[in-house]
Amino acid sequence: MPNRSGRAPRVTISDVSTAAGVSAATVSRVLNGTARVDSSLVDRVHAAVASLGYRPNAAAQGLARGEWGTIGVLVPDLANPYFPDVLKAVSAVARSHGRRMMVMESDEDPAVEHDLVEDLMRCCDGVLLCSPRMPRAELAELAARKHPMVLFNRIVPGLAVPSISVDFHGGMTQVCGHLAQLGHRRAAYLSGPSASWANAERLRAFDSARAFGLEVELVECGATSEAGYDAVSAVLSGDVTAILGYNDLVALGALARMRELGVEVPAAYSVVGFDDISLERVAHSNLTTVSVPRDELGRRAGELLEQLLVNGDDAEPTYLPMRLQVRDTSGPPRG
Repeated sequence: MPNRSGRAPRVTISDVSTAAGVSAATVSRVLNGTARVDSSLVDRVHAAVASLGYRPNAAAQGLARGEWGTIGVLVPDLANPYFPDVLKAVSAVARSHGRRMMVMESDEDPAVEHDLVEDLMRCCDGVLLCSPRMPRAELAELAARKHPMVLFNRIVPGLAVPSISVDFHGGMTQVCGHLAQLGHRRAAYLSGPSASWANAERLRAFDSARAFGLEVELVECGATSEAGYDAVSAVLSGDVTAILGYNDLVALGALARMRELGVEVPAAYSVVGFDDISLERVAHSNLTTVSVPRDELGRRAGELLEQLLVNGDDAEPTYLPMRLQVRDTSGPPRG
Protein backbone atom coordinates (compact mmCIF):
# COMPACT_ATOMS: atom_id res chain seq x y z
CA MET A 1 0.00 0.00 0.00
CA PRO A 2 1.15 3.54 -0.64
CA ASN A 3 2.20 5.52 2.42
CA ARG A 4 1.00 9.04 3.28
CA SER A 5 3.30 10.54 0.65
CA GLY A 6 1.55 8.48 -2.02
CA ARG A 7 4.60 6.33 -2.63
CA ALA A 8 4.86 2.59 -2.10
CA PRO A 9 6.71 1.63 1.11
CA ARG A 10 10.40 1.02 0.64
CA VAL A 11 11.37 -2.64 0.44
CA THR A 12 13.74 -3.52 3.28
CA ILE A 13 16.39 -6.18 3.71
CA SER A 14 14.01 -7.87 6.17
CA ASP A 15 11.42 -8.19 3.40
CA VAL A 16 14.04 -9.83 1.19
CA SER A 17 15.13 -12.24 3.94
CA THR A 18 11.51 -13.27 4.57
CA ALA A 19 10.82 -13.82 0.87
CA ALA A 20 14.03 -15.81 0.40
CA GLY A 21 13.63 -17.79 3.59
CA VAL A 22 17.07 -16.84 4.89
CA SER A 23 18.41 -14.53 7.60
CA ALA A 24 18.96 -10.83 7.04
CA ALA A 25 22.68 -11.45 7.69
CA THR A 26 22.78 -13.93 4.80
CA VAL A 27 21.08 -11.41 2.50
CA SER A 28 23.67 -8.83 3.52
CA ARG A 29 26.57 -11.21 2.86
CA VAL A 30 25.19 -12.10 -0.57
CA LEU A 31 24.63 -8.50 -1.64
CA ASN A 32 27.91 -7.18 -0.25
CA GLY A 33 30.00 -10.12 -1.41
CA THR A 34 31.81 -10.10 1.93
CA ALA A 35 31.72 -13.89 2.55
CA ARG A 36 31.16 -17.20 0.77
CA VAL A 37 27.50 -18.27 0.70
CA ASP A 38 25.99 -21.50 -0.63
CA SER A 39 25.02 -21.04 -4.29
CA SER A 40 21.44 -22.18 -3.69
CA LEU A 41 20.98 -19.46 -1.07
CA VAL A 42 22.56 -16.89 -3.39
CA ASP A 43 20.02 -17.78 -6.09
CA ARG A 44 17.12 -17.47 -3.63
CA VAL A 45 18.31 -14.07 -2.43
CA HIS A 46 18.71 -12.70 -5.95
CA ALA A 47 15.29 -14.04 -6.95
CA ALA A 48 13.70 -12.31 -3.95
CA VAL A 49 15.52 -9.08 -4.72
CA ALA A 50 14.27 -9.15 -8.31
CA SER A 51 10.66 -9.99 -7.43
CA LEU A 52 10.42 -7.34 -4.69
CA GLY A 53 12.36 -4.65 -6.59
CA TYR A 54 14.74 -4.21 -3.68
CA ARG A 55 17.43 -1.55 -4.10
CA PRO A 56 20.45 -2.01 -1.81
CA ASN A 57 21.78 1.01 0.05
CA ALA A 58 24.95 1.87 -1.85
CA ALA A 59 26.52 3.63 1.12
CA ALA A 60 25.93 0.65 3.41
CA GLN A 61 27.39 -1.73 0.83
CA GLY A 62 30.44 0.48 0.48
CA LEU A 63 31.02 0.58 4.22
CA ALA A 64 30.86 -3.21 4.32
CA ARG A 65 33.72 -3.24 1.80
CA GLY A 66 35.65 -0.55 3.68
CA GLU A 67 34.51 2.22 1.31
CA TRP A 68 32.44 5.35 1.87
CA GLY A 69 30.90 5.65 -1.57
CA THR A 70 31.79 9.36 -1.48
CA ILE A 71 34.38 11.62 -3.07
CA GLY A 72 35.48 14.86 -1.46
CA VAL A 73 36.11 18.12 -3.28
CA LEU A 74 37.90 21.15 -1.85
CA VAL A 75 37.44 24.55 -3.53
CA PRO A 76 38.89 27.94 -2.55
CA ASP A 77 35.72 30.01 -3.01
CA LEU A 78 32.16 28.79 -3.60
CA ALA A 79 31.05 32.34 -4.40
CA ASN A 80 33.23 32.34 -7.52
CA PRO A 81 31.01 31.47 -10.52
CA TYR A 82 33.92 29.52 -12.01
CA PHE A 83 33.32 26.53 -9.74
CA PRO A 84 29.60 25.59 -10.03
CA ASP A 85 29.97 24.27 -13.60
CA VAL A 86 33.04 22.28 -12.57
CA LEU A 87 31.34 20.84 -9.49
CA LYS A 88 28.24 19.91 -11.48
CA ALA A 89 30.35 17.95 -13.98
CA VAL A 90 32.34 16.21 -11.22
CA SER A 91 29.11 15.30 -9.43
CA ALA A 92 27.63 13.81 -12.61
CA VAL A 93 30.68 11.56 -13.02
CA ALA A 94 30.51 10.52 -9.36
CA ARG A 95 26.80 9.65 -9.64
CA SER A 96 27.39 7.60 -12.77
CA HIS A 97 29.73 5.42 -10.70
CA GLY A 98 27.36 5.14 -7.73
CA ARG A 99 29.18 7.70 -5.60
CA ARG A 100 28.17 10.92 -3.88
CA MET A 101 30.14 14.16 -3.61
CA MET A 102 31.04 16.18 -0.51
CA VAL A 103 32.27 19.75 -0.98
CA MET A 104 34.32 21.92 1.39
CA GLU A 105 35.53 25.50 0.95
CA SER A 106 38.75 27.07 2.20
CA ASP A 107 37.60 30.68 1.72
CA GLU A 108 40.91 31.44 -0.06
CA ASP A 109 42.86 30.64 3.12
CA PRO A 110 45.84 28.34 2.43
CA ALA A 111 46.36 27.88 6.17
CA VAL A 112 43.16 25.83 6.57
CA GLU A 113 43.43 23.69 3.44
CA HIS A 114 45.57 20.94 4.94
CA ASP A 115 43.13 20.33 7.82
CA LEU A 116 40.15 20.36 5.47
CA VAL A 117 41.77 17.78 3.21
CA GLU A 118 42.47 15.59 6.24
CA ASP A 119 38.78 15.83 7.18
CA LEU A 120 37.78 14.75 3.67
CA MET A 121 40.24 11.87 3.72
CA ARG A 122 38.59 10.52 6.88
CA CYS A 123 35.19 10.14 5.23
CA CYS A 124 35.78 10.01 1.46
CA ASP A 125 37.25 7.35 -0.81
CA GLY A 126 39.13 9.96 -2.86
CA VAL A 127 39.75 13.70 -2.84
CA LEU A 128 39.81 16.29 -5.61
CA LEU A 129 41.68 19.48 -4.73
CA CYS A 130 40.48 22.39 -6.87
CA SER A 131 43.04 25.19 -7.25
CA PRO A 132 44.76 24.37 -3.93
CA ARG A 133 46.81 27.23 -2.46
CA MET A 134 48.81 25.27 0.14
CA PRO A 135 52.61 25.03 -0.17
CA ARG A 136 54.17 22.19 -2.14
CA ALA A 137 55.56 20.60 1.05
CA GLU A 138 52.05 20.20 2.47
CA LEU A 139 50.78 18.68 -0.78
CA ALA A 140 53.71 16.26 -0.75
CA GLU A 141 52.92 15.24 2.84
CA LEU A 142 49.30 14.53 1.91
CA ALA A 143 50.32 12.62 -1.21
CA ALA A 144 52.62 10.42 0.89
CA ARG A 145 49.56 9.05 2.71
CA LYS A 146 48.60 7.18 -0.48
CA HIS A 147 44.98 8.25 -0.16
CA PRO A 148 43.58 8.68 -3.71
CA MET A 149 43.98 12.36 -4.57
CA VAL A 150 43.77 14.41 -7.77
CA LEU A 151 44.94 17.99 -8.30
CA PHE A 152 42.75 20.30 -10.36
CA ASN A 153 44.21 23.56 -11.75
CA ARG A 154 47.53 22.87 -10.04
CA ILE A 155 50.46 21.04 -11.57
CA VAL A 156 53.33 20.15 -9.21
CA PRO A 157 56.38 18.72 -11.02
CA GLY A 158 57.85 15.70 -9.28
CA LEU A 159 54.74 14.99 -7.21
CA ALA A 160 53.20 11.57 -7.93
CA VAL A 161 49.61 12.82 -7.98
CA PRO A 162 47.36 12.83 -11.08
CA SER A 163 46.77 16.43 -12.16
CA ILE A 164 44.62 18.28 -14.66
CA SER A 165 44.51 21.96 -15.54
CA VAL A 166 43.82 24.38 -18.30
CA ASP A 167 46.80 26.10 -19.93
CA PHE A 168 46.75 29.38 -17.99
CA HIS A 169 50.11 30.43 -19.42
CA GLY A 170 48.92 29.86 -22.97
CA GLY A 171 45.65 31.67 -22.31
CA MET A 172 47.35 34.78 -20.98
CA THR A 173 49.85 34.67 -23.84
CA GLN A 174 46.89 34.85 -26.23
CA VAL A 175 45.57 37.90 -24.36
CA CYS A 176 48.93 39.67 -24.58
CA GLY A 177 49.24 38.87 -28.28
CA HIS A 178 45.75 40.24 -28.92
CA LEU A 179 46.51 43.53 -27.17
CA ALA A 180 49.88 43.89 -28.91
CA GLN A 181 48.23 43.37 -32.30
CA LEU A 182 45.77 46.14 -31.44
CA GLY A 183 48.74 48.45 -30.80
CA HIS A 184 48.93 48.47 -26.99
CA ARG A 185 52.41 48.83 -25.51
CA ARG A 186 51.73 49.15 -21.77
CA ALA A 187 49.14 47.26 -19.72
CA ALA A 188 48.35 46.68 -16.06
CA TYR A 189 47.58 43.26 -14.63
CA LEU A 190 45.29 43.14 -11.58
CA SER A 191 47.05 40.20 -9.97
CA GLY A 192 45.27 37.29 -8.26
CA PRO A 193 45.90 35.59 -4.89
CA SER A 194 49.60 35.36 -4.13
CA ALA A 195 49.36 31.64 -3.29
CA SER A 196 47.56 30.77 -6.52
CA TRP A 197 49.51 28.55 -8.93
CA ALA A 198 47.17 29.66 -11.72
CA ASN A 199 48.13 33.26 -11.03
CA ALA A 200 51.82 32.36 -11.23
CA GLU A 201 51.20 30.71 -14.61
CA ARG A 202 49.57 33.90 -15.87
CA LEU A 203 52.56 35.91 -14.65
CA ARG A 204 54.94 33.72 -16.65
CA ALA A 205 53.19 34.86 -19.83
CA PHE A 206 54.33 38.44 -19.34
CA ASP A 207 57.93 37.51 -20.11
CA SER A 208 56.74 36.30 -23.52
CA ALA A 209 54.68 39.47 -23.92
CA ARG A 210 57.84 41.54 -24.18
CA ALA A 211 58.55 39.76 -27.44
CA PHE A 212 55.25 41.22 -28.70
CA GLY A 213 56.36 44.69 -27.59
CA LEU A 214 53.97 44.74 -24.61
CA GLU A 215 55.09 45.65 -21.09
CA VAL A 216 52.80 44.58 -18.25
CA GLU A 217 52.98 46.11 -14.78
CA LEU A 218 51.62 44.18 -11.80
CA VAL A 219 49.03 45.59 -9.42
CA GLU A 220 48.17 43.68 -6.24
CA CYS A 221 44.51 42.83 -6.32
CA GLY A 222 42.73 39.52 -5.58
CA ALA A 223 40.05 37.31 -7.05
CA THR A 224 36.78 39.16 -6.41
CA SER A 225 34.83 41.92 -8.14
CA GLU A 226 35.28 44.08 -5.03
CA ALA A 227 39.06 43.71 -5.36
CA GLY A 228 38.94 44.78 -9.00
CA TYR A 229 36.71 47.73 -8.15
CA ASP A 230 39.10 48.93 -5.44
CA ALA A 231 42.31 48.41 -7.43
CA VAL A 232 41.48 50.07 -10.72
CA SER A 233 41.48 53.74 -9.67
CA ALA A 234 45.23 53.71 -9.01
CA VAL A 235 45.82 52.20 -12.44
CA LEU A 236 43.95 54.99 -14.22
CA SER A 237 46.47 57.58 -13.02
CA GLY A 238 49.30 55.82 -14.88
CA ASP A 239 50.22 55.53 -18.55
CA VAL A 240 48.77 52.11 -19.38
CA THR A 241 46.16 51.69 -22.11
CA ALA A 242 44.85 48.25 -21.17
CA ILE A 243 43.82 46.49 -17.96
CA LEU A 244 43.97 42.71 -17.51
CA GLY A 245 41.99 41.04 -14.75
CA TYR A 246 43.09 37.90 -12.90
CA ASN A 247 39.60 36.64 -13.70
CA ASP A 248 36.31 37.95 -15.06
CA LEU A 249 35.09 38.98 -11.61
CA VAL A 250 38.10 41.27 -11.16
CA ALA A 251 37.64 42.70 -14.67
CA LEU A 252 33.93 43.31 -14.08
CA GLY A 253 34.66 45.07 -10.79
CA ALA A 254 37.13 47.29 -12.60
CA LEU A 255 34.57 48.03 -15.33
CA ALA A 256 31.97 48.99 -12.73
CA ARG A 257 34.32 51.53 -11.16
CA MET A 258 35.37 52.89 -14.57
CA ARG A 259 31.72 53.45 -15.51
CA GLU A 260 31.18 55.36 -12.27
CA LEU A 261 34.15 57.57 -13.15
CA GLY A 262 32.92 58.12 -16.70
CA VAL A 263 35.86 56.27 -18.25
CA GLU A 264 34.98 54.92 -21.69
CA VAL A 265 35.82 51.31 -22.57
CA PRO A 266 37.44 50.48 -24.94
CA ALA A 267 37.90 54.06 -26.25
CA ALA A 268 40.05 55.10 -23.27
CA TYR A 269 41.13 51.70 -21.93
CA SER A 270 40.77 48.14 -23.06
CA VAL A 271 39.69 45.68 -20.36
CA VAL A 272 40.21 41.92 -20.62
CA GLY A 273 39.04 39.23 -18.21
CA PHE A 274 39.90 35.58 -17.78
CA ASP A 275 37.75 32.40 -17.44
CA ASP A 276 34.65 33.36 -19.50
CA ILE A 277 32.26 32.82 -16.61
CA SER A 278 28.51 32.89 -17.24
CA LEU A 279 28.21 36.67 -17.16
CA GLU A 280 24.42 36.69 -16.92
CA ARG A 281 24.92 35.51 -13.35
CA VAL A 282 26.87 38.57 -12.34
CA ALA A 283 26.51 41.37 -14.88
CA HIS A 284 25.44 42.33 -18.36
CA SER A 285 28.71 42.94 -20.14
CA ASN A 286 30.21 41.71 -23.40
CA LEU A 287 33.67 41.21 -21.93
CA THR A 288 36.73 40.19 -23.92
CA THR A 289 38.10 37.19 -22.05
CA VAL A 290 39.64 33.73 -22.35
CA SER A 291 37.33 30.74 -22.39
CA VAL A 292 37.84 27.79 -20.02
CA PRO A 293 36.13 24.46 -20.92
CA ARG A 294 34.77 24.05 -17.38
CA ASP A 295 32.33 21.22 -18.14
CA GLU A 296 35.03 19.16 -19.84
CA LEU A 297 37.55 20.07 -17.16
CA GLY A 298 35.23 18.92 -14.37
CA ARG A 299 34.23 15.75 -16.22
CA ARG A 300 37.80 14.73 -16.92
CA ALA A 301 38.87 15.54 -13.35
CA GLY A 302 36.07 13.33 -12.03
CA GLU A 303 37.02 10.52 -14.40
CA LEU A 304 40.69 10.85 -13.41
CA LEU A 305 39.76 10.40 -9.75
CA GLU A 306 37.47 7.45 -10.56
CA GLN A 307 40.27 5.79 -12.54
CA LEU A 308 42.58 6.28 -9.58
CA LEU A 309 40.02 4.76 -7.18
CA VAL A 310 39.37 1.71 -9.35
CA ASN A 311 42.75 1.00 -10.91
CA GLY A 312 45.19 2.95 -8.79
CA ASP A 313 46.64 4.41 -11.98
CA ASP A 314 48.77 7.52 -12.02
CA ALA A 315 48.97 9.61 -15.17
CA GLU A 316 50.97 12.41 -16.76
CA PRO A 317 49.62 15.92 -16.08
CA THR A 318 46.89 16.98 -18.50
CA TYR A 319 46.54 20.51 -19.87
CA LEU A 320 43.40 21.65 -21.69
CA PRO A 321 43.70 24.57 -24.13
CA MET A 322 42.00 27.93 -23.66
CA ARG A 323 40.42 30.09 -26.35
CA LEU A 324 40.48 33.87 -26.66
CA GLN A 325 37.00 35.41 -26.93
CA VAL A 326 37.28 38.89 -28.46
CA ARG A 327 34.23 40.98 -27.61
CA ASP A 328 33.41 44.63 -26.95
CA THR A 329 35.83 45.68 -24.20
CA SER A 330 39.08 45.56 -26.19
CA GLY A 331 40.15 47.84 -29.03
CA PRO A 332 43.03 49.97 -30.28
CA PRO A 333 44.74 52.25 -27.73
CA ARG A 334 43.68 55.85 -27.42
CA GLY A 335 45.46 58.15 -29.85
